[in-house]
Amino acid sequence: MTGASDRIAITPEERRAAVIEVIGAARSRLLLSLFRCDDFAVLDAIADALGRGVHVEVLMTDRARGGRKGRDQLETVLGDAGATLHRYGDPVVKYHAKYIVADTCALVASANWTHKCLERTCDFALATTDAGVVRALAAVFAIDCAEKALASDVMHERLIIGPENARERLTALLRSAKSSLDIVDPKLTDPAIRELLAACRRAGIRVTCHEGDRVGSLAAHGKLIVVDDRVAVIGSLSLSAMHLAFRRELALTTTDPGVIASLNDFLRALRGDGRPEGRPHRNAESDGRPEGRHHRDDEGRHRDDEGGGGTSVAPAFRPASPR
Repeated sequence: MTGASDRIAITPEERRAAVIEVIGAARSRLLLSLFRCDDFAVLDAIADALGRGVHVEVLMTDRARGGRKGRDQLETVLGDAGATLHRYGDPVVKYHAKYIVADTCALVASANWTHKCLERTCDFALATTDAGVVRALAAVFAIDCAEKALASDVMHERLIIGPENARERLTALLRSAKSSLDIVDPKLTDPAIRELLAACRRAGIRVTCHEGDRVGSLAAHGKLIVVDDRVAVIGSLSLSAMHLAFRRELALTTTDPGVIASLNDFLRALRGDGRPEGRPHRNAESDGRPEGRHHRDDEGRHRDDEGGGGTSVAPAFRPASPR
C-alpha cells in the first residue's frame, strides 16, 4: 500500500478492492478476523496469499449467522488451503470484530467479507499503515486466539475495543463534541447513548443520526461516527447495549484529512436536499421510536439475534476470474 497513512473505502467497489489490496500486500503473515466470509474474490485473494508462502491465520466464531454448517464449510475451505484456524471460545462474549492485518498495513471494517456486504450494503472500511495500529491489532488477535484477557499495554489510543473500553471511549468521544455529531448506525438503541445525544442537541450541537433501513439503494449496515468534522470512528461497533457490553467489537479512530473530507462529502449528501431516495434522517430528539425496536441482523435484516440460516461458502477456492 502507498500514499497516506489512512484510506477510507465507502462504496461497495472500494470496499472489496481495499480488502483484496490489504490481503495482497501480505508477504510473510496475514491475520484475518472473520465473522462471516463467502465472497469468492476475497477467498481467492487468501488462496493467492497462501500460494506465495504467506503464513495465514484466521480467527472465527461459532456463533455467526449460518450456524455450525456455515462455519464448518468455511473452516474446510480455509484449512484445506493451508490456513491456521482459531475459534473464539468465550461462552458469553460474542465475537463480531472484522479486521485484517498484513505485514505493514491493516484494515478495520464494519462489513463482513461476504458478497452481500461487498455489493449491497452501506458499510465502511478503513485501511492504515500506522505501525502502532498494525502492532496493536496483531497483539489483540494473538490474545483472542489464546483466549486471554486483554492487557492495557495493547490498548492503542486509536483502537476502541468492546467490551473492554467501548462504552467509556465512545461516551468520551461523543461528549467531546463542540459543534456537530454525525452518526450512521441502524442499531443505535442504547438508552444512555441516546440520552447523551439528546443532551448534546439541547446544548446547541448539531446531532444527525442516520438510522433508516436503507442508504440510497443499499441496505443499512455500516457504523460510522464523525465528531466536529475532525475525527471519525469506523468499525463493527454499534451504539447498542449488546454491542457495547457483550461482544468482541473493534473500531478505529482517524483524523486523517483525506479520510475526514471523504466522509464529510458522504454525510453532506445524506443531509442535503439530494438525500438518497428522499428518506429523512432522524436526530437524537425527534426520533420517537421505542428503544430496542429496530434490531437487525449483521447484514441489515430485522432480527433479535444472528442465528438461523445463511449463505454457505463454496466447497473450494475457485480460480480468480473477472466479476
